[in-house]
Amino acid sequence: MSDDAKSLAPSRRQFLTGAAAAGAGAVAAGAARAAAPDPLITEVQDWASGLGEGVDATPYGLPIKYESDVVRRNVEWLTADTISSINFTPIHALDGTITPQGCAFERHHSGAIELRKEDYRLMINGLVGTPLVFTYEDLERFPRENRVYFCECAANSGMEWAGAQLNGAQFTHGMIHNMEYSGVSLRTLLEEAGVKPEGKWVYVEGADASSNGRSIPLEKAMDDVLVAFKANGEALRKEHGYPVRLVVPGWEGNMWIKWLRRVEGVDQPVESREGTSKYTDTLANGISRKWTWEMDAKSVVTSPSPQAPIKHGAGPLVITGLAWSGRGAVTGVDVSLDGGKNWTEARLAAPGTDKALTRFYLDINWDGSEMLLQSRAKDSSGYVQPTKAQLREVRGLNSIYHNNAIQTWWVKANGEAENVEVS
Repeated sequence: MSDDAKSLAPSRRQFLTGAAAAGAGAVAAGAARAAAPDPLITEVQDWASGLGEGVDATPYGLPIKYESDVVRRNVEWLTADTISSINFTPIHALDGTITPQGCAFERHHSGAIELRKEDYRLMINGLVGTPLVFTYEDLERFPRENRVYFCECAANSGMEWAGAQLNGAQFTHGMIHNMEYSGVSLRTLLEEAGVKPEGKWVYVEGADASSNGRSIPLEKAMDDVLVAFKANGEALRKEHGYPVRLVVPGWEGNMWIKWLRRVEGVDQPVESREGTSKYTDTLANGISRKWTWEMDAKSVVTSPSPQAPIKHGAGPLVITGLAWSGRGAVTGVDVSLDGGKNWTEARLAAPGTDKALTRFYLDINWDGSEMLLQSRAKDSSGYVQPTKAQLREVRGLNSIYHNNAIQTWWVKANGEAENVEVS
């Protein structure tokens, strides 16, 4: 930790005893007032005077009403209809790394469908020795795996390419969720069917009206792809592909086919065979990057941020956020308070894991002055998250997908924050 960072480190003990360092005076005064007789402590309250709800009141547990603002949100003008739209994870209001299913973002191409387990079928055909059809119960009989991975839409942060647009981490970076998936390795099912040597790809599609067919190299399909039927210990939600979806770790979310119904062994990408092209990003010079599946290292400060302002005034402050990489594990995160001029290494809540979200913290003693908050992730491949200027130098301003540039929040003296760019 740098000397500057040490000077920012708060002493909680000093703070709580009213002897906080300079800059924490307002909060220390608040703590002193709290030491005076407080009816919330000295008097018996209603919630302690009677009986609460019984165990049958809410058979499926829901958040308490005081947390009713922690919800997914849509941007109405983003698409013509919500049937083919996106809503955003409230990352500014969450902590840890696991996203509750009820908060996890959705992306649909023809709306979320209702498909019973009893009616579910998964076909594996094409360049395989034995075409097979599996029921839901069949899948449950195969050896099971549990893996934690993030799913990120390739368009996450896409509206920020040309400049600061949306004022909230939920809207700039909320097309992402991180869950523990339970299911069967796709490799196991492909080996059951017997993939032929000429089958270099698999074509996967869903049971919804759009089918959303995608081609995946066989090497990836045989590596870490899961056919999942549980998330965070419970059945998938309807909007996340109930009863079965594909999990393609580290790769863009449009390949995570929901309501998975078919896996076909093919000798070339189906899109090429049909004369179309997917998974490309056009650069400023007109040349396109091809096969842009993997999600590069990225991070964002979730608090303080526009939707999570500082409310307590100067004093001890926990800066926190999320980091991730589709190319491996996050190995470190740096945080800047001055728009990238100086960086301090943040504390990882736990060592980064492969293709999963990592939570980071930086504890400071905020003196009430303005900050230009940024975070910068590093991953196990050696990659370092770039600035917007660095990314634009290579890819121009007309991109939509794969914007993993450093995000800046301007935190004002009153604690409010705004989405800005720094030169």
